[in-house]
Amino acid sequence: MSFSLLTISYLIASVTFIIGLKMLSHPASARRGNLIAAAGMAVAIAATIFLYRDEDGLGLRNYGWIFGGLFIGSIVGTLAARKVKMTAMPEMVSLFNGMGGACAALISIIEFNHLASRIHRSAEILPSDIFPPSADYNQWVSEAIIILAGLIIGSVSFAGSIIAWGKLNGKIRDLAFRGQHVFNLSLLVVIVLLAAWLCSVYQNANLPVFYLVFLLSLLYGVFFVLPIGGADMPVVISLLNSFTGVAAACGGFLYNNKAMLTGGILVGAAGTLLTILMCKAMNRSLKNVLIGSFGGGSQSKHAASPQGSFREINLADAAVLLSYANKVMIVPGYGLAVAQAQHACHELEKLLASKGVEVKYAIHPVAGRMPGHMNVLLAEADVDYEHLLEMEQANEQFPTTDVVLVLGANDVVNPAAKTDPASPIYGMPILDVEAAKACIVNKRSMKPGYAGIENDLFFRPRTSMLFGDAKKVLQDLTAEIKNL
Repeated sequence: MSFSLLTISYLIASVTFIIGLKMLSHPASARRGNLIAAAGMAVAIAATIFLYRDEDGLGLRNYGWIFGGLFIGSIVGTLAARKVKMTAMPEMVSLFNGMGGACAALISIIEFNHLASRIHRSAEILPSDIFPPSADYNQWVSEAIIILAGLIIGSVSFAGSIIAWGKLNGKIRDLAFRGQHVFNLSLLVVIVLLAAWLCSVYQNANLPVFYLVFLLSLLYGVFFVLPIGGADMPVVISLLNSFTGVAAACGGFLYNNKAMLTGGILVGAAGTLLTILMCKAMNRSLKNVLIGSFGGGSQSKHAASPQGSFREINLADAAVLLSYANKVMIVPGYGLAVAQAQHACHELEKLLASKGVEVKYAIHPVAGRMPGHMNVLLAEADVDYEHLLEMEQANEQFPTTDVVLVLGANDVVNPAAKTDPASPIYGMPILDVEAAKACIVNKRSMKPGYAGIENDLFFRPRTSMLFGDAKKVLQDLTAEIKNL
């Protein structure tokens, strides 16, 4: 009976994962979908703790460790999620994703030790000429393959996510050296060969070689992410997320846990599809992203080269320009998140709308530091989802737009992506803000963006620079417009 209830619980959890993922596709239902999926996970955890029985009819033991871990993890996760700033959300996502990879790797380590113990016990009981029994051989090899796949993928995800976390918060810089891609590929080949050898040498389950694979996988995860430049970090985060899902699915295979298997497959598939879609949006292949070290500021020849003079606009003139426009397009970027100016931006939008101005938001697929960063930022300020335009829609409307207000965005509006073949971002689709009748760019300074390259937009004749903190500038703009 307990087995049936456990299976039903896992089925319920799997269904809630699928429903929750579907509801995440729209901001209006995303929060509810997240809660439904979380409830399903709670059901799966509770069912595993209280209903699971092994072959001898025994349930789980070490309840003190289990509930202690659940309590500590819940407290840490809740506090971290509540206190994290919107600008630090990508780092948190990367860090949490790394923890998932670490869990998958630890599961593989524990299960390989269990597998090694079983093999050694069988070797002591059975004569060497008939070891292993033919019935057990396929099972042991298949278990070893799943364990090693979970170990390698989980370790790469963990190490890569930690490096991504460090790069996102500025503590780790891009690092590339001559022949690094050859080194990475060679390291990966060595890992795969060692894993294949472990699967074939079933007689001894060589633990030193297993731990060598573990260490080399961690090393590969580090060097896998280190050379990838800033402009590609959203793609890397999505890819590492899919790795963690696949590693978790390996754990589901090992334990015959349907909920864990379904969850892992969903995360892996969703992460992979998102990665492919983002690469398509950037007009680049995944291979080019991983090998090309795209967007690395240290490699750019354009990082500090002056492009000419720029024009500055004051608050009063900007307020007049916005107030008497028929159509305004707002382009949010990471600078808006840094200043926590999403609410001030929404206030300006509502004020302009009350004056009869049509206001829309242009969202680039890789704006910010992770997929959907700008959508989450604006949803926090209750911006109507219908006002958000994807890149293709926005580019169609820029020629009929009177004023574009760029708030902290940089690389995603850089015309060099279309005009300069020598630029590191050449070929990446951008928001064509220069097609509007006027463009106001709000930045703290003229420093390059995350990709580390100069922005040609700032020196275009239709562009005016409005310097200052995004939140204060928007508040002052709102006050100026009210006084007109």
